[in-house]
Amino acid sequence: MIHPSESEFRPTAVRDGRLAPVTCAACGCRLAESGDSFVHFQGFAGRDARGCLVDCAEAMHDAAGQPIALQV
Repeated sequence: MIHPSESEFRPTAVRDGRLAPVTCAACGCRLAESGDSFVHFQGFAGRDARGCLVDCAEAMHDAAGQPIALQV
């Protein structure tokens, strides 16, 4: 497993009293901050950074990891 450098890791969620990255509630992928919302790390169309085909890959997510809107 490749670990991100300290400058790239920005914990933004709290789980069990600890800071953690925001993850997608639908598929479990880690999300990247994009302004006021969060998005999947982009792979190919409809796929996440690992190459998995997930329905929410192109959706904006809230801070809880819930998909909120599809990008058009």
